[in-house]
Amino acid sequence: MRSTRLGTRDASMLGLGMMGLEPLDDSQVKELFGTARELGVDVFDHADIYGSEWHACERRFGDALRLGAAERDAIAIQSKCGIQRDVGGFDFSAEHIVRQVERSLEALRTDRLDLLLLHRPDALVEPDEVARAFDTLEAAGKVLAFGVSNHTPGQIKLLRSAVRQPLIANQVQFGLGHAGLVTQGVTANMEGLPQSEMRDGSLVKWARLNGVRLQAWTPFSSGFFEGGEKKNPKFTKHQD
Repeated sequence: MRSTRLGTRDASMLGLGMMGLEPLDDSQVKELFGTARELGVDVFDHADIYGSEWHACERRFGDALRLGAAERDAIAIQSKCGIQRDVGGFDFSAEHIVRQVERSLEALRTDRLDLLLLHRPDALVEPDEVARAFDTLEAAGKVLAFGVSNHTPGQIKLLRSAVRQPLIANQVQFGLGHAGLVTQGVTANMEGLPQSEMRDGSLVKWARLNGVRLQAWTPFSSGFFEGGEKKNPKFTKHQD
């Protein structure tokens, strides 16, 4: 498995998303985790809203695995917060971010996150609030590195105006059936095509120039929660 830098540590290029973990029993969670580790995957991606209630998938992970110190040190756990579960919208206040991280740590049965991502952009974010939360979490050793998800270059620049820590990652939708981040660059100067480089502000090039690692979510999905790429006849034809 190829590796990359994830904050303070080296980590596998591939990570395993934990969004569907809640229905699994302990033995199934252990089997999934063990198979991932055998294949060289050591990054496990969570979010506070994954599951039927706050922190449900994180709690399933923590309760089923109960990792010892050496096992925990061998993997990277990242999580996300900021989406309001029941009322809609976002809450990027310092109080909310710190509280949700502390609850994630409790659910995961760990003392730190290797990476915390802001879960989608809040168009009305107060960068000073985010900065205050990140400073608090970093000083307490509860979060080792910070990033965002689904943010444009402009939104990252706005956060950087107040946030002291490097924003090392941006988790975005990208995959075989959703390759706009790449095709926009190819069709940037072709009139009349639906793809436009202006939509994301040349995110791929900007990220490469500014040291922000792009993480792909649902790489086998053909659209926004539209189902797996396995349903696409082109994928079926070439998957072997």
